[in-house]
Amino acid sequence: MNLYLRYFDDEVVVTSADEALEFISHIDGFNMTPDFVEDFREYTEGSMPFPKKYKVRPRVYFIVIKTQASTLEEFKANGKGGEEQFEDEFQGFRRREPYTTIRLNEECPGWYDGTLNFKRVVINSNTGKFDYMDTTFQALVKAISPLDCYNRIVEHLRSRDDVDPRSQFPSAKGKNYKYVYLGLKPYEELGV
Repeated sequence: MNLYLRYFDDEVVVTSADEALEFISHIDGFNMTPDFVEDFREYTEGSMPFPKKYKVRPRVYFIVIKTQASTLEEFKANGKGGEEQFEDEFQGFRRREPYTTIRLNEECPGWYDGTLNFKRVVINSNTGKFDYMDTTFQALVKAISPLDCYNRIVEHLRSRDDVDPRSQFPSAKGKNYKYVYLGLKPYEELGV
């Protein structure tokens, strides 16, 4: 995994944390403390795929992005070159990952176990007024992507007569939608 670093117009792609620290040491006004070096190494060696920014002084930062690109030109040509690293991992995932939102649109046909927590409109028997009630709905869905699974669940719920059209559905990117990819097995083989 390589690293792209940028501070104003100075930018570079490096192959190691040591090279990155060398670049950072030339940033005027930035104090490289042992705590910073430890945090930086943890970030570069860890699995977190998201960019990270470090404060130089108030309202002035430098950024670090993990990338597969080996040169600055390749990094710029590939549209920042950061997300292709997840393509190979997608086929085998079995749980919700920290970068799930990146995967929502990734095509991976098969069966999904989708769970949606939504605000369902129900009538209060004591007052006769309508209230919102947190409701969990879980379904096995054959879909081409996690987002397709979400859309099929919401479409199904909206078409049901027992779900009021005023019910509110969460975003697919939020914590109220979870999914697990079960693979390409036929429905009967999933044990349902």
